[in-house]
Amino acid sequence: MDFGFTIAAYAVAAVLFILSLGGLSGQESAKRAVWYGIVGMAIAVIATLMGPGQGLWIVSLVLIALGAGVGYQLATKVQMTQMPELVAIMHSLVGLAAVFVGFNADLMINMVGGLYDGAGQVMGAVGPDGYTAIGLPKEVNDTLSAFGQLIAKKSSVEITILRVELVLGIWIGAVTFTGSVIAYGKLAGKVDSAAKKLPGGHLLNAGAAAGSLALAALYLGGSGSWTLVLLTLLALFIGYHLIMGIGGADMPVVVSMLNSYSGWAAAAIGFSLGNDLLIVVGALVGSSGAILSYIMCKAMNRAFVSVILGGFGGASGEQMAVEGEQVAIDADGVANALDEADSVIIIPGYGMAVAQAQQNVAELTRRLRAKGKEVRFAIHPVAGRLPGHMNVLLAEAKVPYDIVLEMDEINDDFPDTDVAIVIGSNDIVNPAAQDDPNSPIAGMPVLECWKAKQVFVSKRGQGTGYSGIENPLFFKDNTRMFYGDAKASLLELLNRIS
Repeated sequence: MDFGFTIAAYAVAAVLFILSLGGLSGQESAKRAVWYGIVGMAIAVIATLMGPGQGLWIVSLVLIALGAGVGYQLATKVQMTQMPELVAIMHSLVGLAAVFVGFNADLMINMVGGLYDGAGQVMGAVGPDGYTAIGLPKEVNDTLSAFGQLIAKKSSVEITILRVELVLGIWIGAVTFTGSVIAYGKLAGKVDSAAKKLPGGHLLNAGAAAGSLALAALYLGGSGSWTLVLLTLLALFIGYHLIMGIGGADMPVVVSMLNSYSGWAAAAIGFSLGNDLLIVVGALVGSSGAILSYIMCKAMNRAFVSVILGGFGGASGEQMAVEGEQVAIDADGVANALDEADSVIIIPGYGMAVAQAQQNVAELTRRLRAKGKEVRFAIHPVAGRLPGHMNVLLAEAKVPYDIVLEMDEINDDFPDTDVAIVIGSNDIVNPAAQDDPNSPIAGMPVLECWKAKQVFVSKRGQGTGYSGIENPLFFKDNTRMFYGDAKASLLELLNRIS
């Protein structure tokens, strides 16, 4: 049967995915980009159902309906604050799929090999004309699945390549699976966000990686499927221990890094299944996730390799003591300061997302701008726990795009700013990044809000926040702490600003 339609549909879907990825780089084009992705995925699913291996329609439709139902429930019930952990747990499913596909490919290779042995033929043997000599009787070959028939046609070299592909898919998938589960646990508060390693630390990861290479060599040498089982266990351990060793401050990088891992796992699945679209999409996701992780590491002044290896080369030594006390202020004091100010910069963080205070922030912005005051937003590249987290929240609240500025665009303006308002941020406004060489975030570029004439920090209490790093900003003479839930505090503030 000619599957030219499937190939053409895959090409169209790939183009739509590329357009979608490109459109997501800008807020104004993001909605259109999402629709490109939706249409591309719909085309891909339909083409797959009508392509090689078609059949089992009832099972396929039931699974699609179940997946759509779960997706709908998640889309309607998961809050924006839960998006980082949702993304992380979704990555784990891609990794698990790669593991299952890899083992399925190994089982199919062994099954087809057994059929060849039963027919007195050698699997992968090549005839004098250079083509694979298929020795299976037609009635036997026809009983195989489309994947099985594909394997039956492969030469010995192609079988070896397939084995390499499935080993890579299983290993990357297993690392992605447990790594994503741990990342989900840390982001959801179910696992301690502090960096923790077992005794031996990085040597354990290195030993597990070396053991994985040895087992892969044994498998490719024909030692049997037991090597794949042990390799999978080692990879599962690496994913667990690797992410456990990464602290909360680096979790935004971890999310994008796991996104990259899931892409490469998908590409490995594509190679194993001979699916061109999976290869293309996996490569797009893998490369874009790696690039994003690199960009975020630069924004945090982190070495990319250091982060992905769980903190190699991290700062050591006693951190500088923080002196002074946190001075509180009430809504009346903040309202008076804003009434006298001409320029205001608002710095949103994960605390704004937790309190779901973006609508109140947007309303405050509208009222201040109506009074003729200059109001802008300063967005740090790793604000929140997911790349672009704050931008999405502000867009949801209909804050104008043109007043939402990146760190590099606005950082030099703080000395000329009357009031800086920090809403639920800690690390991204921490002066210790510049002043304390022993700080865990030493050298990380931060928003220099302490240079503004007055700084108001909306914060629940005096805790150190998600990463557990103390912030000297809260103790500076020009800083006042506006304690309480951000949504309630801003509502109280709005009642004093007409």
